[in-house]
Amino acid sequence: MKFDTPAGTNPIDQLKVVGRPTDRIDGPLKTTGTASYAYERHDVVPKQAYGYIVGAGIAKGRISSMDTREAEQAPGVLALVTTLEHAKPLPLGKMNVAHLFGGSEVAHYHQAIALVVAESFEQARAAASLIRTSYARSDGRFDLAKAALTASYEPIDDEAPNPQDIERVGDFAGAFAKAPVTVDQTYKTPGESHAMMEPFATIAAWEGEKLTVWTSNQMIAWSKASLAKILSIKPENLRIDSPFIGGGFGGKLFVRADAVLAALGAKKAGRPVKVAMQRPLMINNSTHRPATIQHVKLGATRDGRLTAIHHSSTSSNLPDGGPEVAVQQTKLVYAAPNREYWLKLAVTDLPEGNAMRAPGEAPGLMALEMAMDELAEKLAMDPVELRIVNDTLVDPAKPERRFSQRHLVECLRTGADRFGWSRRQAKPAQVRDGDWLVGLGMAVGFRNNLLQKSAARIKLGGDGKLTVETDMTDIGTGTYTILAQTAAEMLGVPLRDVAVKLGDSDFPASAGSGGQWGANNATAGLYAACVKLRETVAQKLGFNAGEVTFADGKVSAGNRSLPLAQAGPLTAEDGIEYGTLDKEYQQSTFAGHFVEVGVDVYTGETRIRRMLAVCDAGRIINPKSARSQVIGAMTMGAGAALMEELAVDTRFGFFVNHDLASYEVPVHADIPHQEVIFLDYPDDKSSPMKAKGVGELGICGVGAAIANAVYNATGVRVRDYPITLDKHLEKLPAIV
Repeated sequence: MKFDTPAGTNPIDQLKVVGRPTDRIDGPLKTTGTASYAYERHDVVPKQAYGYIVGAGIAKGRISSMDTREAEQAPGVLALVTTLEHAKPLPLGKMNVAHLFGGSEVAHYHQAIALVVAESFEQARAAASLIRTSYARSDGRFDLAKAALTASYEPIDDEAPNPQDIERVGDFAGAFAKAPVTVDQTYKTPGESHAMMEPFATIAAWEGEKLTVWTSNQMIAWSKASLAKILSIKPENLRIDSPFIGGGFGGKLFVRADAVLAALGAKKAGRPVKVAMQRPLMINNSTHRPATIQHVKLGATRDGRLTAIHHSSTSSNLPDGGPEVAVQQTKLVYAAPNREYWLKLAVTDLPEGNAMRAPGEAPGLMALEMAMDELAEKLAMDPVELRIVNDTLVDPAKPERRFSQRHLVECLRTGADRFGWSRRQAKPAQVRDGDWLVGLGMAVGFRNNLLQKSAARIKLGGDGKLTVETDMTDIGTGTYTILAQTAAEMLGVPLRDVAVKLGDSDFPASAGSGGQWGANNATAGLYAACVKLRETVAQKLGFNAGEVTFADGKVSAGNRSLPLAQAGPLTAEDGIEYGTLDKEYQQSTFAGHFVEVGVDVYTGETRIRRMLAVCDAGRIINPKSARSQVIGAMTMGAGAALMEELAVDTRFGFFVNHDLASYEVPVHADIPHQEVIFLDYPDDKSSPMKAKGVGELGICGVGAAIANAVYNATGVRVRDYPITLDKHLEKLPAIV
């Protein structure tokens, strides 16, 4: 189905099932422990052996030798695969920057250099400790601040007809120099780890030339193409199966070493092999959100209207990697006639930086929205009103290109009213509750709506029940449920009569889970398949497809009605393909984030007291699971603001806090109260579902809202995230 004109009235608009708060249909499986994750797929193939990955002990250099004799003779060992068995690295996957295995060169710390396969996990681990590796260490670049001095410009938009190193509109320098009120500050965000609960894990089994991997991966079609390329096998000889995923946040968008090594180990051992990446390797071997050094300059008139905006960011990556695109949202959030943006990339030898939940906007808004708070203070203007004054309904660089929907002002007004923003004291450090200094902060949330091709198959059984098949994944987001809701709405059956099968590369290729595009595109792809099934059912039952209705398990037109089951069995397959609506209209999502914090006057400890997000994200398909997505994202935003930081050993080039004991993430006790409000504005330019993504919008802006609340509580401005007590303790107001 081609979606190239705005959606008119369609069966989804009935909202009998879609749009209703709905329990997850996979919930009973997860709460009873019967939802099998990758490492637990004990029943898929017999005689599974265990693999244990050995990571490089240096960050840069070469492997001189590996003595594996003692390991090979250890009890239970079945096979041992080393990187030196390959004269050169295995081919890069389509989405990888660093080679996952092979060759003697070490590009980053904990790069996989060997796999030990044994009868038990304990035997594999014990044997791995017996491998003796000698290295020739090389000097590496591990300090972003130093590497930034020689960083090079990177195009902000590679897909633009003429990508520019520096994007300019108007005369920023002149306008900034003339502006009566200005902000000129540098902000820093640290590297962050995805830190998902479920590790990278894979079971691999060969049958002749055919390989099956049961793995934990967000993007099945991407990863099938990548793994086939890495292993030099035909894509048709590879099957990937990933029905349940215990968190990903972007870390599982791409193939990782667990899948590659499980396949190599299974080939060498002649048996199925299962591999779970140990936690230290998850942080140093895989991807992370890169640290940034951002510079924001704002110029405004005395009534708060922005006349000049500059936003630049420097981040690092391995050679051939890309930058963190932290300035992309600034081009669209606020109107100003004079603007300037650039990105720089510093080459380092740290592990690969790549997509993490809301790449670009999450760290970018941590800087921009703190700068806006600083501007509001200089103007003696309410921070909410400053943002409203600078709202825009068009792309500031292309005034002829309107937003398909933009209700940011309503998000801010609604949030301010619900949160009690009028009670905020503009002067910092004025409110005290016992030993706590109390402050309120807010920020704008913004994330683009991305459209991706997506397909699905739907089967109607002779019993009237439906089965949905697509390689779409559920990473804890509620995908099973929203697909079931879509099918139930389109075919007029109860939710209990829909079965959903996900994550199998033998199914039609979907959009996958990432970029907050999964829900809208995957349901739109299923919508297309359902339209085709409706037409086939109508034809088989002798109805005019244009007049037929599907409700209560029946197909009706005029005075005639037949059971849906009478048309089965039937199968329909189709997908959604997009025209140019996303080029004609800027499609984005918006939020107003409000936070209250308390800061202990004695210790400097920061505690979040309450949080509110008001979201404008098109039609919400399942408000219950969407709320879960937003409060989870808000919690991640709290982690970014207050505790999460990959500590870099700049001597030896690795992340020191590579476990969940020392890499701190928020827990329930850190987040006492969260509220989410969804505005009801279906977007007919987005898809037949009239939905947009919301899972990443919830993190965008939260960090700055917390930082602004801390400042309001204490009068201490910390521009170097995370805001840990050591950064403001000595500057807190004197205790009276």
